[in-house]
Amino acid sequence: MSQSMIYLVAGARPNFMKIAPIVRALQARAERFAFRIIHTGQHYDREMSDVFFDELGIPKPDFHLEAGGGSHAQQTAKIMVAFEEICQQARPDCVLVVGDVNSTLACSIVAKKLHIPVAHVEAGLRSGDMAMPEEINRLVTDSISDWFFCTEPAGVENLLREGKPASAVFHVGHVMVDNLLYQRDQLEASDRSTMESQALKAAHPRYGVVTLHRPSNVDDPAALAGIAGALKEIASQLPLIFPVHPRTRGNLERFGLDLGPNVILTRPLSYMEFLNLWKDAALIMTDSGGLQEETTALGVPCLTLRENTERPVTIDEGSNVLVGTSPARILEEAGKVLAGQGKQGRRPALWDGRAAERTVAELDRLLA
Repeated sequence: MSQSMIYLVAGARPNFMKIAPIVRALQARAERFAFRIIHTGQHYDREMSDVFFDELGIPKPDFHLEAGGGSHAQQTAKIMVAFEEICQQARPDCVLVVGDVNSTLACSIVAKKLHIPVAHVEAGLRSGDMAMPEEINRLVTDSISDWFFCTEPAGVENLLREGKPASAVFHVGHVMVDNLLYQRDQLEASDRSTMESQALKAAHPRYGVVTLHRPSNVDDPAALAGIAGALKEIASQLPLIFPVHPRTRGNLERFGLDLGPNVILTRPLSYMEFLNLWKDAALIMTDSGGLQEETTALGVPCLTLRENTERPVTIDEGSNVLVGTSPARILEEAGKVLAGQGKQGRRPALWDGRAAERTVAELDRLLA
């Protein structure tokens, strides 16, 4: 049987963490698959050095589209033009996209118009919030994809309700959890003595972790002030370590918000530095989608500072509580965790580190 060529699309650092387990699973079936890694350049990240790809256990990207910034339309257009050229030069048997960024949308459209099958990993997630650009990307990508690889039962249910054929929808588990478990094992075997996060842990034996980046939370002065007030109060009982997104830091300064001495602001941390920090936290407060899932996978108490989530399994089964942005509610749920009465979750089915193997096994059958 001849090899099938898969193009793996990634646009930002979290995308590479999702394709990394798929790369390793494809490498394990080298007689059956060849692959190329396409870096669209949607986000420039100075942490994405050679070491980054070494940590992931994957080769550096084969193609750089260098899309860069701009509006959603400008960025999507630049990715589409560059990706179309690559696909026309050497046509793949399948384009695999992950997640819900602009690169996911752009490359799906290009592939579909060239009659190349599209596989969407992390398909079927829905927040119901059309104000989120990611929700639009998810809906459009799933409307034209051929094969759907789902992280949780809600994804399967959403796709079937939207009319997708059951024969094209696969509940395989979560490749982000594959990567998390892989890198946790790497971390445990490494020397962490020089890590900035290790020094923070030594200085604060019991601590919480905060991340905030969503525009609805950090660009609105009233919303950010309310969250900041809650963080300051919680920090009087539990030191909070806050790797700050540049825009969030700028808005804290612009709005004149003081988090107090017990909220320790740091620069953004690399993946391994941040994993070393949050995996041992007493509490995490975040508006990140991915961190909701990773905390559930490791059983770390998580409060999600959003009004909705596209990842309901983290609430139904995991260690995540959706608290919104009301300071009173944040304080109430944080108080439960600090009193030892926080939610006890479990790791969802198929979040076992083998989602990529199952995905590649299905692709082998579909492309045979």
